[in-house]
Amino acid sequence: MKLYKTVEGPVVEIERKFYQVGADDFDALLNRDDLAEFLQAQARPDQATVQTSQLLPPIGSQEVWASGVTYEVSREARFEEAKEADGGVFYRRVYNAERPELFFKANAFRVVGPGGVIRIRRDASWSVPEPEFVVVANRKGKIVGYTIGNDVSSRDIEGENPLYLPQAKVYNGSCSLGPAVGISDERLPTTTEIRLVIEREKKEVFRGTTSVAKIRRSFETLLEYLYRELEFPVGAYLFTGTGIVPPDEFTLRSGDVVRIAVDSIGELVNTVE
Repeated sequence: MKLYKTVEGPVVEIERKFYQVGADDFDALLNRDDLAEFLQAQARPDQATVQTSQLLPPIGSQEVWASGVTYEVSREARFEEAKEADGGVFYRRVYNAERPELFFKANAFRVVGPGGVIRIRRDASWSVPEPEFVVVANRKGKIVGYTIGNDVSSRDIEGENPLYLPQAKVYNGSCSLGPAVGISDERLPTTTEIRLVIEREKKEVFRGTTSVAKIRRSFETLLEYLYRELEFPVGAYLFTGTGIVPPDEFTLRSGDVVRIAVDSIGELVNTVE
């Protein structure tokens, strides 16, 4: 089942039918111990509705965090972009280390939703989308579902000096989520794919695919480190790394359309400002 956040309130999709959820507080909803059962109970004929086109980011007031260098392709891309600054070795080390890289990505109010506008920094010359599986966890650190995320990044800024990572990753319009949260406390099958398509002037300029099988660390391990010394009273959203890297000569441009799809969740579509 999929949980959407709309202007009318939460909506659950079950077997391609949509039902208004009898709860308005998204934070409280994601932290119900009986979340799946509660949502299943909303599938009553009197609750049936139509899918709204006015989707909001499927998040309450949770913080959004991210983990880096969890795919081999990301390790090599980061090594290449930072080697002139003598920082590339750190990315190879963290890929093999026991402790993962974790960093803050966005407050909920900065998150862009489906159909929204993402941005490239005005002081960056090399910007890319980073399509990622996003784990949705409740206040106890338990996985309640998954969504799609776009960790828009300025590779030239991060490559100049790894200490510039917050500026390369955290700015207005750099984080999008959606279209829904796929509700499940089970692991995503390793065959689950995430697909990226970038369109420019209505023509496809890049396409890439990766899968859960290629991620080095388990989602549970990443969450354990995130929650180890931090409290998240209403839960957290955790990006789990990118396994799709456009070629070095590629950079996003204003007007580009970025499409990220996962069959069990849907398609997140954003336009670049």
